[in-house]
Amino acid sequence: MELSPSAHVDTFCRDSLPPPALWPDLEFTLPELSYPDRLNAADELLNRTIDDGGAARRCLISPTETLTYGQVAELAGRIARVLTEDFGLVPGNRVLLRGPNNPWLAACWLGVLTAGCVAVPTMPMLRTAELTSIWGIARVQLALCDHRFTAELEAADLPGLRIVRFGAADPGDLTMLAAAKPAGFDPVQTAADDVAMIAFTSGTTGRPKAAMHFHRDMLAVADTFSARVLRPDPDDVFTGTPPLAFAFGIGALLLFPLRAGAASLLIERATPAELADYIAGHGATVLSTAPTAYRAMLAAGKAGQLRGLRRAVSAGEHLPAPTWTAFHQATGIKIIDGIGSTELLHIFIAAADDNIRPGSTGLPVPGYTAAVLDSDGKPLPDGEPGRLAVKGPTGCRYLRDERQRSYVQDGWNLTGDTYIRDADGYFWYQARSDDMIISSGYSIAGPEVEEVLLSHPDVAECAVVGVPDEARGQIVKAFVVLAASATGGEETARELQDLVKQRIAPYKYPRAIEFVSALPRTSTGKVQRFVLRQQATSQ
Repeated sequence: MELSPSAHVDTFCRDSLPPPALWPDLEFTLPELSYPDRLNAADELLNRTIDDGGAARRCLISPTETLTYGQVAELAGRIARVLTEDFGLVPGNRVLLRGPNNPWLAACWLGVLTAGCVAVPTMPMLRTAELTSIWGIARVQLALCDHRFTAELEAADLPGLRIVRFGAADPGDLTMLAAAKPAGFDPVQTAADDVAMIAFTSGTTGRPKAAMHFHRDMLAVADTFSARVLRPDPDDVFTGTPPLAFAFGIGALLLFPLRAGAASLLIERATPAELADYIAGHGATVLSTAPTAYRAMLAAGKAGQLRGLRRAVSAGEHLPAPTWTAFHQATGIKIIDGIGSTELLHIFIAAADDNIRPGSTGLPVPGYTAAVLDSDGKPLPDGEPGRLAVKGPTGCRYLRDERQRSYVQDGWNLTGDTYIRDADGYFWYQARSDDMIISSGYSIAGPEVEEVLLSHPDVAECAVVGVPDEARGQIVKAFVVLAASATGGEETARELQDLVKQRIAPYKYPRAIEFVSALPRTSTGKVQRFVLRQQATSQ
């Protein structure tokens, strides 16, 4: 695909794109995906929305403040002035963002794009070594950092990196620098295919992968999943737990509400019970979080605070059918399960309302195509497990990374997930491809076993992995977190094993069960099964 002339003065990102032959096939099948050649995502999300709905609408909300669209647009412009006038940044320079979910972090993201620079969002709990790796890959020139989270950046002592704090209202703080700037900044007219954001994968091992996303990609995920599945309106209030540092959070808490002229409630930190109270207290209508949080809010007795929700979205890991059913019975709300990836920016398979089949991820989001392929890249018959492959208006473009060749093959994005498609076109998650358990020649999907275990009233959480076994190659092992009123032991383990044998093929039952107080998770709530495998192997 031929690229438009870039508006970037610093051409590092354009120069670092994979060769065109290694790109996935891009499909723009919906009329709303026809974007002009010149496009600034921040301009579209703020100024175009103001033109359509006015500047006085609520935009960014926190537990202590509310900013209108007019105020956010003005603040983004002032931040862009600071970047360009005080620090001499030019379009295409990379700016690292570090902080918890709050309106100032969101405004920084918008300000960076307004200035034509490239946002590099990072989690606030990343340590020196991780920040050093990100800095080296993206060649970041400047960091905008919440004043409470500067220590690790400063300790990294990265050559040439300038750190600008925000939120402290001290001299030199971004809040003070921006306040001193005049209002009004014309957003840089970037190309639609200029890089707007470098999103780092939340991988657990090895060198992190940097996925580059264009300005048009920011709108494409809002014009597909959000517009066609969530169907938001300007009166919605979006909220949730995914950090703005990750693609899931950028979409759910910034791109989707702003594209619809709606508001976003940004919460720095909350327990599931506190999250439910915030939802009720601020009238949130669209929630995005992980399956664990949905279970925990019910366990905390917070179903009543959630009944005002219009949409509930689950992503990050598979949504078990028992969790879906329990939440629906308690609240009347049908959770929208979805699968997305950092490489494609957001969700590409999901279903809503009467199209939902509990336990299934759903159907391809309008604008996307999905298939299940064998190891040779050939489509498999319905009902057979294989590699999930996806095409659409967004796709994988790693920054100078040979792993582009494994993620993109024959024009398809290969997500690393094993799926089955049924005769009606619904996609059913089996496991991460590297989490499939092979025991005595049988292929066993851990999540299927987990769903059965979670149906037991004494099981609060669980994770199933394969562990080495001399006779069988691998055996199924379950790590189980019991409900507060339950006790573990041999009798409970046998009861759980018998339950699995009764519900699904007996060869899938967990031959080993270990009761634990908690499961290891990433900062975004995903179970770290590799940690469990390591623990099981070392015992």
